[in-house]
Amino acid sequence: MLWAALAAVGLLVSVLVLAGVLVSTGALTLDTGWGRRVQPLGPLERAVAASPEAVFDVAAVPYASARPPQAVRAKVTVLDRGDGLVVAAHRTRAGLVTTVTVEAVTLERPHRIRFRLLRGPVPHVVEELTFAPSGEGTQLRYAGELGTDFWWPGALWGRVVAAYWVRTVAASMEGIVVAAEAGARRRAGRKNEG
Repeated sequence: MLWAALAAVGLLVSVLVLAGVLVSTGALTLDTGWGRRVQPLGPLERAVAASPEAVFDVAAVPYASARPPQAVRAKVTVLDRGDGLVVAAHRTRAGLVTTVTVEAVTLERPHRIRFRLLRGPVPHVVEELTFAPSGEGTQLRYAGELGTDFWWPGALWGRVVAAYWVRTVAASMEGIVVAAEAGARRRAGRKNEG
């Protein structure tokens, strides 16, 4: 009898570990709506010394470019493309695992890029990047929300995922700022030469 109980506990632990790995990598999304808790992502804001169109174009490279750079292709794969709408898989290293999220990405040039999670480690994420004119440049802003199910245990998982999510977005925003400002400096230099 003791062996049967130990075997059952071992099986249960194995199933829970496997489910944890599948959920954390985005291979299994549990979307029941039971005990849904939603928390904000961001907001994050950055001033960019480039026009909203230029900043938008840099941010949209993974989704709008037919041939994005290799570094982008290593992180983002476009699965389907329509008029202003892209379905893309994003690969993000999170601790010991690589999480794959699939998102619907809506491109509204030059004002906004919206994201809606289709598959990932949580059942609900909506977010957007906005590009607002500000003085001689752009105010780049990120905001969103992340939702998890299963009451307080899900909310705890959501806080873990949200911390990684916001750090990843902040790093992406920094890359957008650097690339957009470098492009603006190149364009200004060519203007001054001509």
